[in-house]
Amino acid sequence: MDPGEQRPLGRSRVCVSRLGLGGAALGNLYAPVTDADARAAVDAAWRVGVRYFDTAPLYGFGLSERRLGDALRPRDGAVVSTKVGRRLHPAPGREDGGFVDALPFEPRWDYSYDGARRSLDDSLQRLGLDHVDVALVHDIGALTHGPEQHAERFKQALDGAYRALDELRAQGVLGAIGLGVNESEVCAELLAHADPDCFLLAGRYTLLEQTPLDSLLPLCAERGVSLVVGGPYNSGLLAASPAAGGTYDYQRAPPEILARAQAIDRVCNAHGVALPAAALQFPLLHPQVAAVIPGARSAREVEQNAERMRAPIPPALWADLREGGWLHPEAPIEAGP
Repeated sequence: MDPGEQRPLGRSRVCVSRLGLGGAALGNLYAPVTDADARAAVDAAWRVGVRYFDTAPLYGFGLSERRLGDALRPRDGAVVSTKVGRRLHPAPGREDGGFVDALPFEPRWDYSYDGARRSLDDSLQRLGLDHVDVALVHDIGALTHGPEQHAERFKQALDGAYRALDELRAQGVLGAIGLGVNESEVCAELLAHADPDCFLLAGRYTLLEQTPLDSLLPLCAERGVSLVVGGPYNSGLLAASPAAGGTYDYQRAPPEILARAQAIDRVCNAHGVALPAAALQFPLLHPQVAAVIPGARSAREVEQNAERMRAPIPPALWADLREGGWLHPEAPIEAGP
């Protein structure tokens, strides 16, 4: 697969490269990254054909946005997405949320109309850009806020933040809008009320799990909505051989998930395919998936992701994974046009 191949986001005018760069690591997620290494990662992404870059105020409490903007200016052709739903407030000395040496701010939930508009303005200042192409409502859903608060939070977001993004899209200020979440149910819920262009869904349509095929992806196909797959390595478990364990959903993988990953790895090995290459390419076999956006904290990690995208994978691998029950029976296993 060509990392730089362009695909549209839904019915919008925005096109993204098949391989993108997720910006959480640029915000020092779990470990510090130097400014020089962050810049080198973005430079390497550009060299290998990446033109889609995702970030959020949460990532390093503004650090990821600042680093990404510094590295991208003044490159024409970059597509940038950021998120609304949290606003940053000064909080010197605060350390939380898994971000190391983050900027001295505290993220607070704010799904209001005015909060989303202000959040976008703040993001543009940190990025040093005059616009972003894609804006997403961040981390809405029952798993994030709890089932008791979800209905209220969802209504706040629908009437507030999402409405603000919808108006900016109608005005031509934004090219595409949607959600950036870790759970597929809220994406299907939004489709009952609104007309998004895309969902950035982390960790749910991967080589390890494909539950969106049961309801969300058929709805997306019906409505012309694209999926961007974040966390294609399931937060690390599929980024290397899982023989010795690994992380899944940002914590140690439970035994049943680890056993599934190890079984998939054995099938990949039988075909001479590295597990991370299969993990990166599998989601893109679905016609609704526009891009995968693994994170990277160095130029070498970016280059490895590009190499994995280009690695040849025999069709028999996908057929064996499906026959063995490791893929959903409705999962596409042939590349579309």
